[in-house]
Amino acid sequence: MYISTTVLNVAFSFFSSQKSISLLGCDRQSFFFLIKRCSEELLLASMAYDLFVAICHPLHYPICMSKRMCGKMTAASWILGSINSLAHTVYPFHLPYCRSQAINLFFCDVPAMLPLACVDTWDEYMVLVSTSLFLLLPFFGITASYGWILFAVFHMCSKEGKKKAFTTCSTHLMVVTFYYAPFVYTYLWPRILYSPAEDKILAIFYTILTPMLNPFIYSLRNKKVLGTLVRLFDIFSFKKK
Repeated sequence: MYISTTVLNVAFSFFSSQKSISLLGCDRQSFFFLIKRCSEELLLASMAYDLFVAICHPLHYPICMSKRMCGKMTAASWILGSINSLAHTVYPFHLPYCRSQAINLFFCDVPAMLPLACVDTWDEYMVLVSTSLFLLLPFFGITASYGWILFAVFHMCSKEGKKKAFTTCSTHLMVVTFYYAPFVYTYLWPRILYSPAEDKILAIFYTILTPMLNPFIYSLRNKKVLGTLVRLFDIFSFKKK
């Protein structure tokens, strides 16, 4: 869902002569992009908490992470993401745009649109506050969860338990690293310190590459998926012979 908000339109523009997007279409794309981005940030923090409870408090896990609690955490992620997205799309799209109407990015993102407005905007401060709430707070929560997890793992006596804990956490940690690194650089780093070309490269990373890698990262933990891949490779290598 996250990757579909940007890539479909980019692919259509690439293979056709139409390189423009209407203001309403831009508004819609920005709205759904922000919903899914903010929701994913909160869901990643929820997953980190889930791992923390599973490894550090396994006996309390059925109570702390019941189906009802998981449903509440998921619903809260989507609701908060929707509220944040609405706040960032209603105001910017009512601004007058009298400068160049060419967005220096391959999708509609609020920070890329604000420099085109005719009037001074305070939405840049909203972006900073929103980024702090939806990027830094979940990131600090994830960091704290993994700090406690590492502390618990190092005090485990069983080597098998340590291996299982590291295997469980490795995929989530990989996704968090790929996801948060470009976002922190793009939204918290001063824009005068990097060029628009670097902004586009980072945008490709977090809008296309990271969502594309997620299914592979999560699936390769599954023994059945790994077994199927091994069998496929064996079949192809046998046919080549």
